[in-house]
Amino acid sequence: MLDFVRRTAAGIVCSAGLVGAAYADDVVMNLGWATPLDGDYGVLAKKFEELAEEYSNGTIDVKLRCCAQIATEDDAFKALQLGTVDGYFISQNNVSPHWDLMDVFVLPYIFQSGDHLVEVATGPVGDLIKSKLQEATGVHLLTFGGPGYRDFFNSERPINSMADMEGLKIRVPKNEVMLATFEAFGAEPVPLAWSETPTALQTRTIDGGDNGTSVIQEMKFFEFAEHLTILDHFAGFAPVLASDRFMSKLDDAQREAVLRAATEAGAYHTEIKLAEIEGVREWLANEGGMKVTRPDRAPFIEAAQKVQQEFAADRGPEFLELVNAIQAAAE
Repeated sequence: MLDFVRRTAAGIVCSAGLVGAAYADDVVMNLGWATPLDGDYGVLAKKFEELAEEYSNGTIDVKLRCCAQIATEDDAFKALQLGTVDGYFISQNNVSPHWDLMDVFVLPYIFQSGDHLVEVATGPVGDLIKSKLQEATGVHLLTFGGPGYRDFFNSERPINSMADMEGLKIRVPKNEVMLATFEAFGAEPVPLAWSETPTALQTRTIDGGDNGTSVIQEMKFFEFAEHLTILDHFAGFAPVLASDRFMSKLDDAQREAVLRAATEAGAYHTEIKLAEIEGVREWLANEGGMKVTRPDRAPFIEAAQKVQQEFAADRGPEFLELVNAIQAAAE
């Protein structure tokens, strides 16, 4: 699978024809995200910055704006549509309130493995998602970035079975699929903006939540919730999006530079992510002091399949077609 990613990036390199090209005026791209500079998103952002500036012969200046400097993840999509933000990392669950087809990537256990996720992102389904998103919202999806899982954490008790989820107040993004999933698991989901989550966890307004494995480490959530549960229930990406206003400032060569940089940075990030997941989990257990459980997933998968079926039936034929395409990519 990674060979496929490398070949895709190499093909773009060969076809770009950027050396010696004439460029338009210099352009600044403010690229934002909500987590720390040296975190997971920062790895992808720094690589994209390096490549975009190199491939544009320095006519594109990428400014990295971590830590919600230019927007929060909850309001960034609207800002991209308005053109007040150039680029931003927005997890798929925070895209889908603005474009509900993205929920095909949020469905619990929709991906069978990291390789399956990469196959979808770099193949026809990923291309279709990009084109449909741009057509419907005007927002450009530059790269999906590397795959990861959301791990569950809480401050109350270890989770050894689905019965242990009962009654836990769990922070969930304002996403219908995720709310339905944790209800199916027996918890009490609390829809909460990302910006409010650290405080809610520290004050015990919530018992826990789920986030990308590396985010739990970066945000030091292990200091407030000692129980880590590995379910691999949600898999996801690190999507980098850009506004149409920014993209329209670019001439053809600069646009090619941005897309080439995004593709190669995404492939680079994918290799890192696939290699690091278990290492971060080990760090959380050993250095972070979290107590890790890996309960039998069968009851969780059974509950998740019902959520998949409900949303596929409710969202209509276009949504169902994408679900079927994702499942077919695993075969």
